[in-house]
This record gives sequence, C-alpha cells and structure tokens, in this order.
Amino acid sequence: MPTTPKPSGIRLADLAARIGAALDGDGDVRVDRVATLDNAGPGALAFLSGTKYRGQLASTRAAAVILAPADAGATGLPKLVHANPYAAYAAAARALYPAERAVAGIHPSAVVAASAQVDPTAAVGPGAVVGERTRIAPRAEVGAGCVVGADVILGEDVVLHPNVTLYARSVVGARTIILAGAVIGSDGFGMAEEDGRWLRIPQVGRVVIGMDCEIGANTTIDRGAIDDTVIEDDVKLDNQIQVGHNCVIGAHTAIAGCVGIAGSTRIGRNCKIGGAAMISGHLRIVDNVVISGCTGVFHSIEAPGVYTGAWPAMPHREWQHAMSATRRLRTLEARIHALERAGVGAGHNEREEGA
Repeated sequence: MPTTPKPSGIRLADLAARIGAALDGDGDVRVDRVATLDNAGPGALAFLSGTKYRGQLASTRAAAVILAPADAGATGLPKLVHANPYAAYAAAARALYPAERAVAGIHPSAVVAASAQVDPTAAVGPGAVVGERTRIAPRAEVGAGCVVGADVILGEDVVLHPNVTLYARSVVGARTIILAGAVIGSDGFGMAEEDGRWLRIPQVGRVVIGMDCEIGANTTIDRGAIDDTVIEDDVKLDNQIQVGHNCVIGAHTAIAGCVGIAGSTRIGRNCKIGGAAMISGHLRIVDNVVISGCTGVFHSIEAPGVYTGAWPAMPHREWQHAMSATRRLRTLEARIHALERAGVGAGHNEREEGA
C-alpha cells in the first residue's frame, strides 16, 4: 500500500518545470518538504493563496514560496509564480512526497479464488480475500484485510486501502483510490410495507465507479435496486458519506464528509456539496450547483447556483426567540392577507392620496 516516504529534495528550477510555474529567483535553491508560511524553515516550500496570510510573507523562513502573479512583489524570496497557487502547491507536494508502490504479488496469507485473474504487476496484501472470477488489472493494489467479492473489476492503478469491502459485481475505474473501511456495493435500503411488516426487496444492481475518483474512509455506496448506482469520473467523496441505491453522481463533483444522499437522486457534474448536507431521495440536482454545509435539500434543484439552508450558530436564548418568531410567520401572513381582503390597505392609501 502507498506510504508517506521521507521527502526527496528537488531544485526549484526543476520543480517549476514539473508543475508549470514561472521561476522568479535562484533556481538552484533546493526544497525537500512543504510547510505553512508561519511554520516553514530552511528547505521548506510554502504557498500563499488569497490575501488572508499575505502579512506572513515578510516573516516566513521558507526557502521558497508559491504565489500568484499579483503577490510576486511582496517578497524577495525565490518563488514559483502560478495563476492558481493552491493547485500548484498540490502538484509540488505530489512531486516532493511521491507515493511508494506496493510490491507486486499475492501475499501468502491472502485468499484468492482459483478463477480470479490477478495481473502479475498487481499487489494483494496480507489477509485480503479475492472472489471468484474477479479481475484485477495491472498495478492495482488490494490492501491488507480487503474483501473483494465475486465478479468485481478493478481497473489499472486502482488502490484499495486496508479493510475496504467491495461487494459482488462492483466496478472500479482506473486510478481510483478507495480509503480504509469504505464499503462499496452493499444492499440499498429497499423495503416494502405489508400488513404492518417490512418486506426486504432484493437489490440486484451494481455500483460502477469511474476513473480518477477518490472514495473516503468509511464511506458507503449502496448497490442499485434494479439499475446501477453510478459514480462518474473524477468524483471526490470525503469520509463517512452515505450514497443510497440508484444514485448517479456526475463527473468532477466533490462532496465533503458526513453528507447523506437518499436513493435515486441524480447529482450533476461539477457540483460541490458541503459537509453534513442531507439530500432527500428521487431528486435531480443540475450541473454547477454549490450546496452549503448542513443544508437540507428536499426538492430538486433546477438552476445552477449556491444553495444554503442552515441557521448559523447563535446563543441558545436568541435561537429560541428566532424560532418562536419563525413559527408565528404563517399566522401573521394569514392575518395580513385577511386585512388586505378587507380593504384596510386600500383605505389607508386613499387617505394618504386625499391628504
């Protein structure tokens, strides 16, 4: 499994070429790690994104910094100039902290079905289980304690961290990373009520995950009831997210931790959903929607934009007063409509005009 190795030093000029940044200053300076502006020391590469921490440029002890063209004149340190400093920092961090690949082969303690196809360049870790007819592509990594069910397809360079569970017939696209404890393809919550009892509905669909996705630790994605649950390419799911059966999440969407998405909801492309948002089932959310953290979504969203539905924190007594006033709004609205129908507003306007 990938580990976090000791960073290797790199010349600033070489790093600039690798990440597509403009070099300003001594290109022979070597950096061997990343750090914040405030905590950086010799050999560290820091970055500035936005103006909040701009004042720290004067006091930082970093060897070099990444920043935007507008901030390039704010420090005499060697610098990498990029229009998107945060993205440049991400690329630089990947260069300084390359992931170590697992050693190819099947660990002696792993249990691999005879009909499974494991590419010789793939790695299956200690205690892992691989089911019948499952196909594991080149350079894929199955971590310690993973359970990969029957008829699963793992694409090239997929990484399963320890204790991931993939139920039967799940599909995972190339270069996707699934973090520890995630459960992919478990039964959706399908129940029919009859005579006061619940009847379980067999879930016969699959989970199909695209390429270049990331599935966070302890996130669960339910298999479809009939059709598949689909996670399209480049979707990023944080930790402890629940995705219900038959959901579709469009490409390039990012969802923060503890979000709950009920079944048969379709989320568009390029959406961003904040932590702990709750989304009801059988809804449609179009492309390019931003949903703020803790927002409850109970109806389809048909237009791009930012949607928020959470009360900000306030002292408890103030919250009680606000809630009390909110509960009276419907009554006040009815009284106003009654007054309007009685002509009170019209009479008032006539008196003003007569004056």
